[in-house]
Amino acid sequence: MRVKAPVTQAVRVLRRAKIAFDDHPYTYVKGGGTEQFAREMGIDEHLTIKTLIMEDDRHNPLIVLMHGDLQVSTKTLARHLGVKHVCPCEPKLADKHSGYQVGGTSPFGTRRKMPVYCQASIAHLPTIYINGGSRGYIISMHTADMLRMLEPVLLEFAQSSEERGPDTGEGSECKLGSESLLSR
Repeated sequence: MRVKAPVTQAVRVLRRAKIAFDDHPYTYVKGGGTEQFAREMGIDEHLTIKTLIMEDDRHNPLIVLMHGDLQVSTKTLARHLGVKHVCPCEPKLADKHSGYQVGGTSPFGTRRKMPVYCQASIAHLPTIYINGGSRGYIISMHTADMLRMLEPVLLEFAQSSEERGPDTGEGSECKLGSESLLSR
């Protein structure tokens, strides 16, 4: 039996813009993230895109798009932005900025307009899988449509999971409580 896809703010925004996308409901598992989706759907996790709500040292929020199998080097991103540091927002603050729950954050139709920074290599993918605005709901779309809708700044700030260390934001100026949002 096919699960009915939700009609989220992201879906409304994409429909209004006449952007084609396909629905991919999946079983949401807390902390499962892009790995859970990729495993369930049988796709390469590199094609799944994480949407992270972060903030700079002045508490200005920003959207960061990263491949599901890679991590954000917050130090590298901060250098690109000319700020002291960049950190993931606390979940409640991320929810407030985006209008979505962490684990179901879409870059489309956010409550607050925020600059979008995208790992440059994402632009080379023909199709991406990205959150559609609800936990357990991913959409696939042509990357060119995402780039046209969001107009992100393309930068290089990825690091592999093996490279994780001090420049992931953990243990630095970023205080996140018990878990990091960088790997969701």
